[in-house]
Amino acid sequence: MSGTGRGHGYGDGTPGGNGRTTGGGHGGDERTFAALPPAKGTAFARTWWGRAWLKALEDTALDNVQLKAGRRHARAGAVGAVTVRPGRLTAIVKDRDGTAYRSDVLVRELSEDEWERLLDLAVDSAGHIAALLDREMPPHLVEDAAAVGLDLLPGVGDLDPECGCDAWDHCPHTSALCYQVARLLDEDPFVLLLMRGRGERALLDQLQARSAARASAPEARGGRGGDGSPDADAPVGVGGMPGVPAAEAYSEGFLLPPLPAPPTALPAPGYSPSLDTETDPEPGVDPTALEFLATDAAARAHRMLVTALGGPTGPRPAPGVAGARDSSAVHDTWSARASAVGALPEGDVAGPRLTAAQDAVRLAVDSPVPWITARLASGSGRTPTELDLATRAWRLGGAAALSVLEDEWDPDAETLTRAVARLSEAWEDDERPELRRSGSRWSAEGTHAQLRLGPDGRWWPYAGAGADWSPAGPADRDPAVALATALTAGGAGEGA
Repeated sequence: MSGTGRGHGYGDGTPGGNGRTTGGGHGGDERTFAALPPAKGTAFARTWWGRAWLKALEDTALDNVQLKAGRRHARAGAVGAVTVRPGRLTAIVKDRDGTAYRSDVLVRELSEDEWERLLDLAVDSAGHIAALLDREMPPHLVEDAAAVGLDLLPGVGDLDPECGCDAWDHCPHTSALCYQVARLLDEDPFVLLLMRGRGERALLDQLQARSAARASAPEARGGRGGDGSPDADAPVGVGGMPGVPAAEAYSEGFLLPPLPAPPTALPAPGYSPSLDTETDPEPGVDPTALEFLATDAAARAHRMLVTALGGPTGPRPAPGVAGARDSSAVHDTWSARASAVGALPEGDVAGPRLTAAQDAVRLAVDSPVPWITARLASGSGRTPTELDLATRAWRLGGAAALSVLEDEWDPDAETLTRAVARLSEAWEDDERPELRRSGSRWSAEGTHAQLRLGPDGRWWPYAGAGADWSPAGPADRDPAVALATALTAGGAGEGA
C-alpha cells in the first residue's frame, strides 16, 4: 500500500526511470549513491540540515517502534544503493532474514514559481552560493526562503512513504532509507535540492546566468532606494553587483565561525590495502600490481599534502620490491621503502602532467621486481636496456632529463653563439676539445664525451660512443662545467 500522497508535485516513481517529474522538476536529473557501510555507534546526522531532515521524519512517523527498527536496519548496513531524483528517494532495504523490499519516500517538489523566488534569494548573497559550493546549507538562505513562504527543508508530513511491505505509515524500510539519506545530506546539501526539483549542474548554471544578468543590468550598478528606485549613493561591489557598507560587514563578523586550523600531515603515508584474498581476481587484474600502484599513489598524495602545508617534501615513493611475489613481503617492503627520504624528481608533485611513457619510467626508478619492470618496459614501448637508461636519466633530473635522453631539437642561433663563446673561454686553444654538433647534441672528437642541451637551457653531460650514450651526471647552466664532467666520465670509460 502506498502512503497518503500528501502534498503535490511528486516524481512519477517509475522503477529505474529517468527521473521525470511533475511540477517544477527538470527531467533527467538523477543521482545514485552506493550503499553506505554500517554506522554502528555514530550519529546519523552531524549537520544542522541533516538533523532537520531526521526531525521531519520523526515528527511525521506515528509509530516510534517502526522508527527504532529502521535505525537498526540503517546501522546494520541493510540499505542498498540510494537513488535520488526530483520528488522521490528509492532504495532496496533488506530485513534480517534477507527479504528485500523496494522502499520509496516522496518529497514535494518546488514549483517553477517557487524555484524562481528561491534562485533570486540565492543570487542576492554571494555567501549563499559560496556555502553551497562548499557543500554547506546556508542557514540564512533557509530563513530567507521561509520568510517568503518557501519551505526548503521538509517539515511534518513532508516525507511520504511507499514500501513493498504494504505498511500504511513509515515502516522499518522507509525509516531506514530516511536515516541513510541523512548521512548523504551531511556530505552534500545538493541532494536536498535535487529532491526539491533541481540537480546540482542545472542549479549552478541558473545561478551563474542570473548573476551575470544582474551584473549587466543598469540598476545593478547601485542599490535601491526606499521606493524601489535605484539608489545612487549605495555602495557598488565587484562587477557592478550591489555592495555592503564596510561598517555593516565588519559588525556582523562575529557571526562567522573562525577558520579551522590547517590539517596536520601524518609523518608517513599510510599502508596500502592488502589484496591477497581467497577470491580469484577478474581476468587481466593483477592484485600485486594494484598494491604496487596504490602504495605509490599514497606516497605521492602524502608528499603533495606536506608540500601544500608548507613543509618539506619529505619521503618519496619507493614502490620497487626486491624479492618474490609474496603479497605480505611485498606490502612490508613497499611500506618500509615509502619511509625513505629522497629528492623529488621533476614533475612528480606539482610539475607538468606526465605521459604514460614518462610515468612508466618514474615507477621503474626504484627497481621493482623483474616482472613489473618487464611490464613497464613493454607498456612504454621500450626494451629493458632502454628502460634502464631512462631510469638513470630520471634519477638525475626527472622528466626534463628523460626528454634530453630520448628527444632531439634544434637550438636557436643566439643560444649556439653563447655556448660557443663560453666553451672557447674555458680552455686554452691547444687544449680545447673539438666538438661536432648534431641538433642539440655536441660530441667531443676523439673522446667518449658528449654534451646535450635541454629546452630549459641546462646542459647535460653524457658518456659513451656511437649510438650508446648514457647520462654521466647532473645538468649545469654552464656548458663548460657539463663538458668537463662528460670528459671525466668518458675518459674513465664510465656511463657506457
